[in-house]
Amino acid sequence: MNAKADIVIAVKDLAAAYGDRQILRDISFAVRRGEVFVIVGSSGCGKSTLLKHMIGLLPPQRGEVWIEGENLVAAEGEARTRLLRHFGVVFQGGALFGSLTVMDNVRLPLSEFTDLPEAARQYVAMSLLQVVGLAQAAHRMPAELSGGMQKRAAIARAMALDPHILFLDEPSAGLDPVTSAGLDALIRELSHYFGITFVIVTHELQSINAIADRVIMLDEETQSIIAEGSPAELRRQTTNPAVRRFFNREPQPGQTIQPPR
Repeated sequence: MNAKADIVIAVKDLAAAYGDRQILRDISFAVRRGEVFVIVGSSGCGKSTLLKHMIGLLPPQRGEVWIEGENLVAAEGEARTRLLRHFGVVFQGGALFGSLTVMDNVRLPLSEFTDLPEAARQYVAMSLLQVVGLAQAAHRMPAELSGGMQKRAAIARAMALDPHILFLDEPSAGLDPVTSAGLDALIRELSHYFGITFVIVTHELQSINAIADRVIMLDEETQSIIAEGSPAELRRQTTNPAVRRFFNREPQPGQTIQPPR
């Protein structure tokens, strides 16, 4: 197998800053086709910032983001628009349009970016809702859905243009354990049956262990990647105490209550 041909995303020497505040530096990694790739780290380490740079919402201070062999940072005009069609994005809150039904939310990208006739748009939207288990909610409004159902609807909409890659920002945030486990199962099924490559930002350890093929961990102090590997590898083999504490869910030294003497 050609390893380079198997890479769908490559981040090269990326640095990010907000004004004078440095957030990330020297970030380099590759995401392989069809894998569930997870970005983890403590709050404030730059996980969501990295995601925003990977989808082109923010320009990097320096560095490159390559999607399917094309440089997103340098792409302009029609080339950039075409490149953006390679992936879908699900933001933390789902970002569904509250004035549209679930069906209309999923159908919206098809109306905006394709010439499909109405009947075909309806068929595709309903098919996607069936895939994520929401066919019965097609004509409901987002406000009528539970948090987990809203996340599923957002995933269906992100899949509307048949992207090769899905970016998910904190998909399990605010969900109960059972609903979160169901969402984890959906992600694994979509990866397996549709060959979708997932890039997921999360700090939910149970979800990480359930879905991740490979993980990178960001560190706020060094502003860089301090570990890369499968969850099992990072849990068992790392020599970095911060990584070991995260994957074994251990408190930092000094954060436990000391009994009075």
